[in-house]
Amino acid sequence: MVKLLDDYQKDAPAFHRAGITVPQFDQDQMIDATEKNPVWVHFGGGNLFRCFHSMIAQQLLNSGDLQSGIIVAETYDDEVIDQVYHPEKNRFLAVEMKSDGTLAKELVASVADSVYAGADNQAGRAQLAQIFTKPSLQLATFSITEKGYALTDMNGELTKAAAADIANGPANPVTNMGFVTSLLLARYQANQAPIAMVSTDNFSQNGQRLQDAVMQIANGWRKNGLVDQGFLNYLADRDKVTFPWSMIDRITPNPSAEVAKQLQADGFEDTALVHTTKHTNIAPFGNTEETHYLVIEADFPNGRPALEKAGVMMTDRETVNDADQMKVTACLNPLHTALAIFGCLLGFKSIASEAADPDLLKMIKNLGYGEDLPVVKNPGIINPKEFIDTLVTKRLPNKNIPDTPQRIASDTSQKVGIRYGVTLQHYVDDPDRDPADLEFIPLVIAGWCRYLMAINDDGTAFTPSPDPLYDQLHEYVAGIKLGEQADVHAALQPILSNTAIFGNDLYEIGIGEKVEGAFAQMIKGPGAVRATIQTTLNKFGKY
Repeated sequence: MVKLLDDYQKDAPAFHRAGITVPQFDQDQMIDATEKNPVWVHFGGGNLFRCFHSMIAQQLLNSGDLQSGIIVAETYDDEVIDQVYHPEKNRFLAVEMKSDGTLAKELVASVADSVYAGADNQAGRAQLAQIFTKPSLQLATFSITEKGYALTDMNGELTKAAAADIANGPANPVTNMGFVTSLLLARYQANQAPIAMVSTDNFSQNGQRLQDAVMQIANGWRKNGLVDQGFLNYLADRDKVTFPWSMIDRITPNPSAEVAKQLQADGFEDTALVHTTKHTNIAPFGNTEETHYLVIEADFPNGRPALEKAGVMMTDRETVNDADQMKVTACLNPLHTALAIFGCLLGFKSIASEAADPDLLKMIKNLGYGEDLPVVKNPGIINPKEFIDTLVTKRLPNKNIPDTPQRIASDTSQKVGIRYGVTLQHYVDDPDRDPADLEFIPLVIAGWCRYLMAINDDGTAFTPSPDPLYDQLHEYVAGIKLGEQADVHAALQPILSNTAIFGNDLYEIGIGEKVEGAFAQMIKGPGAVRATIQTTLNKFGKY
């Protein structure tokens, strides 16, 4: 049996017998180089980072194109650092789950340091602030999910935390964006060195959202006399600070107990799953799919690692946006979220089993090919139709990917405006198209409203996935009972007319009533959700 802390250089044959590829560099030397000249900080130490970003750095360290490793900054969950990173010298096992059922395993040692930097850890924050003063630092990347950027509530008002950050200044912000802005302030005050702030989170125009949030905090501080105008000028100078856009795609579910058993059988010892107090699911290993894409706008004022040598597509902003719009708003994420919503309602426990369900497979094909694809711009570097083809024939049906609808359903209120609202806006903007002609986007939105009841299709209660707006939205539908008369319009109107959620008032663009109609069908009694999907397919399905 081999362990993460074993000497992977001296004991390389033992790792190879367990089918594990080992790093081609000395981790201690890499740590020393990082301490002297840090290059890359990453915010968010979760499973996507461990299976994607860290692997990019590892490939470049192996080839000698990078000498400095990644410094991980975790702002949400201290147990991730204390229980998973630090005990294993920041090492972990990346497991690629291939569609033929085999596992490709690699020991990852590209993380030089990991820091918990929540508002309750001043030492960690001070350490990161010091790192941000280093002129060698070229980039900070982010995988903190949509809610990590949030400064406003569903009504567009500043949250209490954001308002407090703006009022109290940079000393100890509570929000992620307040903290990141304080780090940029430390860099400005030290030397005004350039840096690229690269959001790689899974939503459209992510770099713009990061920039807008940082500028909102910084402008608030300036208005309150807490920073000088020079700081705002520094943030706005593209020769100093940039916020490149990106598109990222790699399905990375929570660590799987089944994968853990297979790793044990193969001779790898460190497989204990960790469920933290804050409900993070993590382990000494991460499991991910083999298909992956990362497209980044090439706008790095202080230089950058040779990311393209590790498979990252470096291009201009327009191409990044086209690729991102293709994936996030049309060819993957809307289909994924549809499966998440209906998977929870119909009692599914895996995405792969949903992809084998004829009704659900037809639903996402009609959603993707029929309603999303017609308004997608081809980014050139990835073919949209081939992307969906791969998704529905290879990626989603991969039984080796232990992904669940419950995981994908997390934070849906933060996603629907992007995953469906952008396509809706395309239909609004195109004089030759009419949103009222859509059938499957309204079906999914109705399904989400039905999901907010927290009653599945057989009439029993289920526990919804975490969502910052769930409690508020649940109240609108909490009084509705299956099989009983309900004022559907009164219940759904506050949700469907909320432009902060969807980007449009759905009634004004002609689909609010259609959503209400599908929802009314879904609450007729047990089995009504499945029946509504089948009725919609029978009437309007083309795929």
